[in-house]
Amino acid sequence: MGVRGFATAEGTAGYRKRLGARAGKGHFRAWRGLSVSSLGIGTHLGNDDEATDHAYEDSVRRALELGFNMVDTAINYRHQRSERSIGAALRSLLSDGTIAREEVVLTTKGGVIAFDGSKPANPVAYFTETYVRPGVLTLSDVVAGQHCMTPRYLGDQLDRSRANLGVDTIDVYYLHNPETQLQVVERSVFAARMRAAFEFLESAVGDGRIRCYGTATWNGYREASTARDYLSLPELVGLARDVAGDRHHFAMIQLPYNLRMTEALTLPNQTVDTAPLSVVQAAAHLGVYVTASASMLRGQLAKNLPAELGQVLGDLSTDAQRALQFVRSTPGVGTALCGMQSVAHVEENAVLVKVPPAGSLFTRG
Repeated sequence: MGVRGFATAEGTAGYRKRLGARAGKGHFRAWRGLSVSSLGIGTHLGNDDEATDHAYEDSVRRALELGFNMVDTAINYRHQRSERSIGAALRSLLSDGTIAREEVVLTTKGGVIAFDGSKPANPVAYFTETYVRPGVLTLSDVVAGQHCMTPRYLGDQLDRSRANLGVDTIDVYYLHNPETQLQVVERSVFAARMRAAFEFLESAVGDGRIRCYGTATWNGYREASTARDYLSLPELVGLARDVAGDRHHFAMIQLPYNLRMTEALTLPNQTVDTAPLSVVQAAAHLGVYVTASASMLRGQLAKNLPAELGQVLGDLSTDAQRALQFVRSTPGVGTALCGMQSVAHVEENAVLVKVPPAGSLFTRG
């Protein structure tokens, strides 16, 4: 059994209150009654070794101490090691009373097939023994050699993630890159598979394993509506409503957004009530929270940004801070995620906790 509890209104408000003046105006965003930080720590990249395990453990711990109360991961990140590093950090913080489970918004993902700890010498044998022989999935369930989202498979992955993280309940569980399915199957088949996945995820809410769910994508929300792997957010929300009514739990999406990848804001590829909107605009209309991944484009935006950005993003000292400030200041973006493997990077980016978002950045004048 893992740690009981989940992020609550009272817990996240207490976290915010404890930061006090260290948190600037606009750092926390309201979502489903929670106080969610505008900056979150991601755990995607890095080697599958103990040194990186410990580095992430230290970084997650420091991020939670400094004002990042959203922690993001996925079961396939570093072959389940990132989830386990987060679990170790949480156990440490909980045991010394630094933080309570109710203060942390914990998000992970399932769908991309994961190894365990490292890539095995014989991946086919691992896949067969771990998933096929026990009946977790069949070969026909797998798309592109790496993706599956059948209810039985998602149930297996969800329970592995809960064990890795050491918690009974995960706050947000994403279907990871569901658009991968569209590389192979027709939209009618995709819709049926998404319906089955949503039915499972609603049941997981019902039995307390998750609080809500959504989709974490790379291409799906950034493509033209004519693209094969395009995702319609209104259609997905409508599907969730068909499955569970107006009290459905499809509540959050994640997609790349940064100074070079601006489609989430600039591409009007979603249709809501006949109006063409960008995905962040559509999400606001539909009541869906947006988290931005790749806020620094895997470190590429942490240096050599145009000097002019400093004039509109405020008095910041590093390009990493400027890149994050751009993302978190974008209307409709709730939380800017950033992968941080070192405490030094956490402390550099945590300067923004006290800095208000650049409110005039997107104001027309």
